[in-house]
Amino acid sequence: MEQSGTSALLQGAVQDLASDVVSALRGGDHVRMSGTETEDDPEGSLALAAVRVLGADLLLPHVIFPTPPVPEVLTVFRRTVEAFPPRPDAAPTVRWSHWAMTRTLRRFDTPLTGTAGADDDAVAEPDASWLGAATWQVLTHQLAVLAPLAVPREDCAVSLAARRRPADVARGFVRAVRRRDWQQAAGAGRWLTLLDGVPDTLGLESGLDFVELMGGSDPRVALQVQAARVMRAAGALV
Repeated sequence: MEQSGTSALLQGAVQDLASDVVSALRGGDHVRMSGTETEDDPEGSLALAAVRVLGADLLLPHVIFPTPPVPEVLTVFRRTVEAFPPRPDAAPTVRWSHWAMTRTLRRFDTPLTGTAGADDDAVAEPDASWLGAATWQVLTHQLAVLAPLAVPREDCAVSLAARRRPADVARGFVRAVRRRDWQQAAGAGRWLTLLDGVPDTLGLESGLDFVELMGGSDPRVALQVQAARVMRAAGALV
């Protein structure tokens, strides 16, 4: 029961953070991280765990517009990066998520603490060769998990893999919509916004409207859809 309660608290904290990011994307304001401070969490461990789940998207509004994040939010973001390094047996998506957070942190902050060699390792791109042989279904799933890497004018091995297969990502977007997997559909739609060669028959804009209508009560879905819209309006290309 205690574990279930903790999971519910974490889920709520993640949704609160996502809502704050959506608000900042819509209004060009700073991310505030409201709702993550509780009397039962004096050390802020819940906030760190929530930031870890949301990943680099916490600072996405400041990357897109761009504006400096407030110091308190940047501090929590930095603490999260330092507190949750990938384990040696971590999955590729975990490694890439950490890399994305590290890259974002370096944009706004000084390099991470530690020796020069350790800092170099922290920013080196993880391996992405596994994406090359992935089926279009797996590719879309993995890209949706790594949606925080879909950022304007920021190349990496994952974005290059997506750029080589726009038709496959489009197929995955349609499949996710049909399966009512709104988070995956929203993440794939965000990637498609940044790719050349997306089939005109896809109807991406109306597709994103539908995803928002059906899944927009989930702030994490709304975040991906709003990110796609902001980047599309800016005419950004990967």
